[in-house]
Amino acid sequence: MKIHSSEFYTSSNKVSECPDKNLPEFAFIGRSNVGKSSLINSLCNKKSIARTSSKPGKTLLINHFMINNSFFIVDLPGYGFAKVSKKEKEKIKDIHENYFKKRKQLFSALLLIDIRLKPQKIDLEYMEYMNRLFVPFILIFTKCDKLKKSEINDNIKVYSKKLESNWEIGPRIIISSAKNRIGLDEILKFIDESKEESKLN
Repeated sequence: MKIHSSEFYTSSNKVSECPDKNLPEFAFIGRSNVGKSSLINSLCNKKSIARTSSKPGKTLLINHFMINNSFFIVDLPGYGFAKVSKKEKEKIKDIHENYFKKRKQLFSALLLIDIRLKPQKIDLEYMEYMNRLFVPFILIFTKCDKLKKSEINDNIKVYSKKLESNWEIGPRIIISSAKNRIGLDEILKFIDESKEESKLN
């Protein structure tokens, strides 16, 4: 699949305010500063369709981006930033839970993880959380341009081993770099395949 058109559609404070359209949605989620906005910008071939912030945890909105007039990429607020107030953390938690439980347009979540880090407890717990809610998801490892190929392979092995201890069948993994456009075709292929599979069901 190629992206021929992409545009910011709307921002919503609540799930009830999200677009009333029967189009597939693919939600990008991850810890604050994991590179969600940069990856969305690269996927859409636009420098600033998704706003990046120097202050992690600043965005508390659900952002919808219309792609090819046929589906939405959804940027959910990041989680896990320590300096965010307790009130804001609760708001983010409520947004995530309401979105995953109520948004029937959701086809899959794409959980972004910084490949430079060892498995983080908060990310592993978030996977368990989505699993409890029966949310289909895949893992997108970001910022692979920051490491050597051998380091990437070693880190993936560590993560895979960690997942094997908790999961009978682990989620699909895609390695990416927004800067070098690595993994973008694979992400778009996954989205396209997900849409086609739904048509068959």
